[in-house]
Amino acid sequence: MTHRTTSRIRRASALIAGLAAASVALSGCLYAMIPEQAAPRPSRTNAPDTEGVAENLLRYYGQTLDWSGCGNGFDCTEVTAPLDWENPGDGEIQLSVVRHQAEGTPLGSLLTNPGGPGASGVDLIQGSLDFAVGSALIESYDVIGFDPRGVGQSTAVTCLDAAGMDDYLYGIPVAPRGTPEWEAELLETHKTFADACEANSGGILEHITTINSARDMDLIRAVLGDKQLNYLGFSYGTFLGATYAKLYPEKAGRLVLDGAIDPSVPGLEVGATQALGFESALRAYMQDCLDSGECPFNGTVDDAMADLGALLASADRLPLENGDGRMMGADAMMTAIIAALYSQESWSYLTQALTEALQGDPATAFYLADFYNGREDGTYIDNSSEAFRAYNCMDYPVENDPAAEEATMAKIREGAPTIAPYWSGPDSCEVWPYPPTGTRGEITAAGAGPILVIGTTNDPATPYAWSEALAGQLEEGVLITRVGEGHTGYNKGNLCVDDAVEAFFLDDVVPEDGLRCE
Repeated sequence: MTHRTTSRIRRASALIAGLAAASVALSGCLYAMIPEQAAPRPSRTNAPDTEGVAENLLRYYGQTLDWSGCGNGFDCTEVTAPLDWENPGDGEIQLSVVRHQAEGTPLGSLLTNPGGPGASGVDLIQGSLDFAVGSALIESYDVIGFDPRGVGQSTAVTCLDAAGMDDYLYGIPVAPRGTPEWEAELLETHKTFADACEANSGGILEHITTINSARDMDLIRAVLGDKQLNYLGFSYGTFLGATYAKLYPEKAGRLVLDGAIDPSVPGLEVGATQALGFESALRAYMQDCLDSGECPFNGTVDDAMADLGALLASADRLPLENGDGRMMGADAMMTAIIAALYSQESWSYLTQALTEALQGDPATAFYLADFYNGREDGTYIDNSSEAFRAYNCMDYPVENDPAAEEATMAKIREGAPTIAPYWSGPDSCEVWPYPPTGTRGEITAAGAGPILVIGTTNDPATPYAWSEALAGQLEEGVLITRVGEGHTGYNKGNLCVDDAVEAFFLDDVVPEDGLRCE
C-alpha cells in the first residue's frame, strides 16, 4: 500500500508491501515455492447468489462460472464485471480468479488479497498457498485468489515496455537532486509514464479505484455462491476489505485485516508515517547487524546509520555499475533497502547488499530492487508498478498545502534522517490523465459485525498505530497485536496470532479485543 501525496513526499513502497509482491523467501515476500500438489478434485460450481440484486446487474451477478484445472491442484476461471459500476452498460472487464478447493468439508470460500495495490492475488495463492494461509484454513475453505481490476491476469493497466520501465524505475536524473531542473526532469519521466498508461490500457484508468474493486469483490462472492464474504486481506488489502465492509455491511462475514492502513490519514501523513516506520525498522536491522559480528559497519547504531547515509550520498554522486551495465543510484539503493525491511528474515540479504555496495558492487542491491519492482532477467513479470500508481492516483485526493507539506518534510528530516533525502520528489499523480475520485475518512462499517485487525509493533510499511486506529474506527473492530518486526502478522510463526485468526474463521470465535501476542 501506499499513498497519494502532494508534490513532495515519496510514495513509499508498500506496494509490494503486504505480503508484498509475493515470491520466495526474501522478506515476507520472497516466499518459498510450495511442493507440487495432487491433481485437482472434480470442479465444483455453485449457484450464484442473486438475492436483492438490481435488474441492471443481474447479467453479472447471475453468471455461471466455467472452472478449469490450472495445475497443481488449482482450478481457474474468469468473472465478467462492468467497467463502470455506476454505468454498467458502458463496457466490461475480466477478473482472473484461482481456487484451491477445501481438502475437507468446505465452510465456504475465503477470498484473499496480498496488498499493493497492484500485487497479484492469483500469483499469491497459486504460487504459495501455504504462505498465505495456514493448513487449517486450507482444509476447511475454498481459498480464493483474484487479480483486482487493472492487475495481472485481469483486464490490466499497461504502460511501458521493459526498456521504458527500466528508465522509469531505475533512471538517474542528470540534474543535481533537489534543484528545479531535477524536479522538472523527474516530472517529465512521470508524464511519459502516465501518457503511456493512458495510451496502452484500453480506457480503464479512470475506473481503477478501490471502491470499484470492492464492488468487484462482492460480485466474486456472489458468483461463487456465498451469501457472505469471508476475507483475509494484507496491507493495502485491509483498505480494500474495510471499504467492502463499508459498502456491504450486511454481506460482510468473517473479515481479517492484517497490517492495516488507516483510511482517515491523508496522503501527506501517510508518507511521513511510512518514512518514520522504515527508519525505525532500519535502526532495528542495524542493531541486529552490529550484534551479528558480520556487519560492514562499526560502532553504535547512530554511527552505522551515518555511514549508511554516506554510502547513499556517494551512490547519489557516483552511481555504482552492475555487471550487466546498469547503474545504481541512491534511489534504487533505497528501494533495495526498503524491500529487505519487510521481513526480519530478509535482513541477511540487506547485510550482503550493503557489504558489496561498500566495495563498489551493486549486484545484491539490484537483486533486491528488482524483486521489489517485479523485474526478472530483463523483463517485468507483473504489472504491479503500473497498477500501484493507477490505484493511488485515483484513490488519494489532491493535497495542495505548501505549509503542511513543509511541516511534513521537517518531520521526516527529524525522525528519519537517513531516509529523508530520498523520500521526496514531484508527485507522479500530478500528471495522471484523470483527477482522483477517492476520499479519506474513517470507516466504521456499521452493521458488519466483528472484524479482526492485526498490527505488528514495528511494521515498517503499515505502522502499528494504523492498526490501532482502524480497529478503533470500526464499529466492532477487534485488535490483535503481534509484538515483533516485519510486515503483517498472520502465518508468520506466531501461534497466538494464528490460533486467534483460525478460531475466528473456523468456529466464529471472536478473540478478546486487545489480544497481545508476544
